[in-house]
Amino acid sequence: MTDTDVEVLWRPDPTRDNGMLAFRSWLREERGHDFASYEDLWQWSVSDLEGFWDAIAAYFDIAFHAPPSRVLASSAMPGATWFPGATLNYAEHALRKGADDDLAVIFHREDGLSAHLTFGVLRTRVAAFRAALVSLGVTSGDRVVGLVPNSPEALIAFLAAASLGATWSSCSPDFGARAVADRFTQISPTVFVAVSGYVYNGRSFDTRPVVEEIRSQIPSLRATVLIDYLDNGAALDDTVSWSSLMSSFAGSALDFTPVPFDHPLWILYSSGTTGLPKGIVQGHGGIVLEHVKMLALHSDLGPGDRFFWFTTTGWMMWNYLVSGLLVGTTIVLFDGSPAHPDLNVLWHLAEQHRVTYFGTSAPYVQSCLKEGLTPSSRYDLTGLRVVGSTGAPLTPEGFRWIASAVGKDVQIASVSGGTDLCTAFVAASPDRPVWLGELSCRALGAAVEAFDESGTAVVEQVGELVITAPMPSMPVYFWGDEDGSRLREAYFETYPGIWRHGDWIRITSRGSAVIYGRSDSTLNRGGVRMGTSEFYRVVEGLEGIEDSLVIDTSGAGQSDGELLCFVVLSPGVALSDVEPVLRAELRLNLSPRHVPNRFVAVTEIPRTLNGKKCEVPVKKILAGVAPERAVSIDALRNPAALQPFLDIASG
Repeated sequence: MTDTDVEVLWRPDPTRDNGMLAFRSWLREERGHDFASYEDLWQWSVSDLEGFWDAIAAYFDIAFHAPPSRVLASSAMPGATWFPGATLNYAEHALRKGADDDLAVIFHREDGLSAHLTFGVLRTRVAAFRAALVSLGVTSGDRVVGLVPNSPEALIAFLAAASLGATWSSCSPDFGARAVADRFTQISPTVFVAVSGYVYNGRSFDTRPVVEEIRSQIPSLRATVLIDYLDNGAALDDTVSWSSLMSSFAGSALDFTPVPFDHPLWILYSSGTTGLPKGIVQGHGGIVLEHVKMLALHSDLGPGDRFFWFTTTGWMMWNYLVSGLLVGTTIVLFDGSPAHPDLNVLWHLAEQHRVTYFGTSAPYVQSCLKEGLTPSSRYDLTGLRVVGSTGAPLTPEGFRWIASAVGKDVQIASVSGGTDLCTAFVAASPDRPVWLGELSCRALGAAVEAFDESGTAVVEQVGELVITAPMPSMPVYFWGDEDGSRLREAYFETYPGIWRHGDWIRITSRGSAVIYGRSDSTLNRGGVRMGTSEFYRVVEGLEGIEDSLVIDTSGAGQSDGELLCFVVLSPGVALSDVEPVLRAELRLNLSPRHVPNRFVAVTEIPRTLNGKKCEVPVKKILAGVAPERAVSIDALRNPAALQPFLDIASG
């Protein structure tokens, strides 16, 4: 296909320089690589891994305390060995860019509390909490965990831990005690940083009972640091006050402990839909390299920009957001509900703080569309250059809404990746057009392909999303997985030596891509495969439908299974009112094969703590798998939502 076959919503401004073009110019002048197009650059980046990642390290002046003996000692997956012999520190890179009076952090809480931290102030506070951690006995290799909202304190605690070579892990304070304990008990932390309460959707919540329950289950703890986050004097026995520690160690010197390239930086978690969540360990060096590449080149961020992504500390996008500091960008932290008092709150935030890059989720965009919001007519968004979207496939209607309601000159950066690598590997680039419904490119250094059933790379066909070459931010290991068997099972069983991510993807002949949702929940009817995202786009676009879940039971051990659609209806709407329209729209927009055998009304759709629909667990339950084997109840936001599916399975 050519550009004219698919509608182009945005094109790069040929008069404006950007980070990707500057990198290509540097490659030409310093390394003798002259690439005529982005696609040529991408091809080189995945075929000459050592040349590309060495160039990234040199271009961004990565501060190695001990130099590497080479770039890539082994390219096996799993088991690739990056930058052997090198030592560095993530926190050093995060805090080295800005001058003392440059703005590092803008914080905004839904109740109006706000703060601005310069790089100088941030460095001072990190130094103080670093010294406090040392006083509590924390050393390199220890784990520091946080039950914290998206706040300056969370950022400071993380950077202080990283500066020591301690490993950070965090959960959002809206997680239940069991869900947090399931994560933190695995990694035996020494210090627990927690808030006494938080605000959300106009209400205040006391988290002290949760903190008590969590720490009672972690015998390895030496100390609990309590943040009086609501400033109401809340205290808790046998804890140390954040404010008193910061006062006691004010004026401490900032230092950074050099650690090996793959030294654990943080531990993220799988969604935990079956069994305990897996602890995904990522290293200092891999994250530094991957994030400077994505943020400075693909996102075109640098000093003077303001980078926002709506997230909590329980989602990898928080880790990605705070890495904006690596490239000298001001990061914008928001804590609260994206819909309080209404959906305009984040667009107002973008106006207030002159946000350059506004990141959100595809469901939020869809909600704004359904509400008929037009942010550009209500707010001054002239500072906005990019709207990023992830978490689910962005529908073509979502693309159109951003172009019309936010701004035709705003780049739409629909991206896809995963917690597993803490990055996007199908993304956008400031020198690539935005085609309707498509992700603009495969990210540099990410050898993403679509595999057919025979394991052959295909173009213009839907296939399994695989990564055929190692990336530095791939997991160093899973926590507690001594023999690596769980890591191999998670990604490398289907195609030995090749990462299978679990999504359906179509790579276009232009090098752009379309994501179709999880490959293990894909609808396969009469040999026609379709991602669930396409189905939801039709169903949830109709008036009267609040939410939906589609399950193809023929893929759950039943060769003659049914296609079932569960819908959450708007108040006052009956299933009989909407079912004829649903059937007609699905037949028209998808295919007759994709009209469900049955529609079932439910009160809510089961979701994980991270907000993902529980497609695969429900599919297993409907296939007769015992619920305790199909899903970890503590990994669910709304466990009671499983009951209708259990009733169907038992009936």
